Amino acid sequence: MDFPPAPRSFFASDNFSGTHPRYLDAIARANEGHVMAYGGDSLTKHAASLFSELCDEDVDVLFTFNGTGSNIVALASLLQPADSVICTSWSHINVDETGAPEKFLGVKLQDVDCPDGKLKPTDIEALAGAIGNVHHVQPGVVSLTQATELGGLYSIEEIRAICDTAHSFGMRVHLDGARISNAVAALGGDAKTFRALTFGAGVDAVSFGGTKNGMLGAEAVLLRRGVASDRSGYIRKQATQLPSKQRYVAAQFIEALSDGLWIETAGQANAMARRLHSAVAGISGLDIDPPAVNSMYPILPPAVKKQLQDWSFFWDWDESRSQVRWMTSWDTSEADVDAFAAGVAAAFA
Repeated sequence: MDFPPAPRSFFASDNFSGTHPRYLDAIARANEGHVMAYGGDSLTKHAASLFSELCDEDVDVLFTFNGTGSNIVALASLLQPADSVICTSWSHINVDETGAPEKFLGVKLQDVDCPDGKLKPTDIEALAGAIGNVHHVQPGVVSLTQATELGGLYSIEEIRAICDTAHSFGMRVHLDGARISNAVAALGGDAKTFRALTFGAGVDAVSFGGTKNGMLGAEAVLLRRGVASDRSGYIRKQATQLPSKQRYVAAQFIEALSDGLWIETAGQANAMARRLHSAVAGISGLDIDPPAVNSMYPILPPAVKKQLQDWSFFWDWDESRSQVRWMTSWDTSEADVDAFAAGVAAAFA
């Protein structure tokens, strides 16, 4: 079968993309002289103040290197002895972190079967019956992911209902925001939307992702004052997530938050996913739902799947169903989308 030329970019993961030029420029500007290490520099203080402005309240900001580390630091800051973490069976902390929460936190993950990848208040209520029973682990933290591992979105009302239910049982709420920027871009596209989806809804800790949205090894943990452990800074160091030359991480977040670049790049990724769906949705034999953010999970005939993966690689998702994941990035262009769609059409033809 003759395929058209493959696109310049892959549709496998937003981790495949490079770093946005503005973030590289910000790193270069920060690379001047000697400054205090471990967050004692002015850039780190500026970035932290921008996060407090974004959240519309004082938050503790801990800059980290990667998403798994952010989740470990955030969860450790919320957990108490004998606590468990309630999460979905699809959650990144349950599936894709090589057992890091169990190993480094010594915590039991109580994963709930959620076909759509979204927790419900009833899931929390069902596990809350263990509270007070000395023979049972105590549900202490609820962790949800926005956008979800299946590319879905929690509404503001859904997050508020989860937080209200969790707090009624004395639990704390963590939000894994590896792709929070994509969710914000999809649900409103401004700082007000971010607040409403996070601390405004009652969330206690946010893992704020930057790397998947065009940054270079830049993540942040945002903690509500008075809820998280006052030893969170020590926890970050113990978890090997304290950058010594923190100015390079902080400089990127200053660039991102100063004029909405973080929403602009996420919005571009989302738009390219919608463009791809529009281009291929009419192909007979292709089972694909419209994207909420920058990912889609089509089901392909096995022969078609193999040909396409050999032509332009992407990941399998659920091999038992021949389901795959297609994902766009901040730098995906219309030409990339059109080229990939042409290849899909050729494979089905």
